[in-house]
Amino acid sequence: MKKSSSKVTSVKGKLHPRNLHLGQYDFVALIKVCPDLAASVIHNPKGELTIDFSDAQSVLLLNRALLIYFYDIKFWQIPAGYLCPPIPGRVDYIHYIADLLSESFALDITKTTGSQIKGLDIGCGANCIYPILGSRSYDWSFVGIDIDALAIKTAKLLVDVNKNLSKKVTIRQQKESKQILTGIVKKTDRFAFTMCNPPFHASMEKATEGSLLKQKNLGKKSLNKQSNTTNSTLNFAGQAHELSCEGGEIAFVKQMVIESALIKEQVCWFTCLVSKSENVNPIKKCLQQQVAKQVRVIEMSQGHKISRFIAWSYLDAEQQKDFLVV
Repeated sequence: MKKSSSKVTSVKGKLHPRNLHLGQYDFVALIKVCPDLAASVIHNPKGELTIDFSDAQSVLLLNRALLIYFYDIKFWQIPAGYLCPPIPGRVDYIHYIADLLSESFALDITKTTGSQIKGLDIGCGANCIYPILGSRSYDWSFVGIDIDALAIKTAKLLVDVNKNLSKKVTIRQQKESKQILTGIVKKTDRFAFTMCNPPFHASMEKATEGSLLKQKNLGKKSLNKQSNTTNSTLNFAGQAHELSCEGGEIAFVKQMVIESALIKEQVCWFTCLVSKSENVNPIKKCLQQQVAKQVRVIEMSQGHKISRFIAWSYLDAEQQKDFLVV
């Protein structure tokens, strides 16, 4: 993969410059590596090849083809009803973390690679997408954690079956559903970074409303009125624990911040996606209370959508430079 040595900032409307998914999908090439995708490919009004992005099976097959073609992942499957993430946006998060590490370790981006750089994916899900993308893009090693037993079983299967992941990724189950980091991070663990796509909604009702709006925006303007609307929507959007938690995103991230202070010397950068911009300042206040030494908010652009993640560290800049060699 071609890499740049320069510091990268987000360009409005553009994916990260190192993102392999810049531009339009080459469906002809993708179908060659994943023939099952052919049945889902349609023409848009301009006559270009595309898929129905509101159809869960079509998105799953597109993901499978992308993972085969770009990341040499031969097997990828998730249980019905579990979150099926869009790969271009997910890998952007990986690339911006690489930039953050390059700056912190005072290393050229081409040297911010290798299994000595270890990440913790909080809520890896059945899809295990961040460990897959991070290990295949930068040769990083990962620990993925989740509370869901089936997600854990599926993620372990993906790691075991794909031999290019088996020595890079470890999956652990967090058995305490009320805890995020506590009890799952071992005293001997050291992570260059954590990453997390938290449950955004405060309730399943809000999650359902969000999924309906998403489907409408994707062009699915009507649902089969003879079917169960809630189940139909949630099967596209994800499982309950993937979508919602008591207090929503802000409560989840604040708890993560509080628990992060308990392992502050074991992690160089804690990071977490924040879907709502209005949640950033309350999270910053919580970080001030926990005496975080560095806080960064990094924006990412995907088309008309602006997303962001917040990063914090209890180490100063000099301590971070030495983190990998301590």
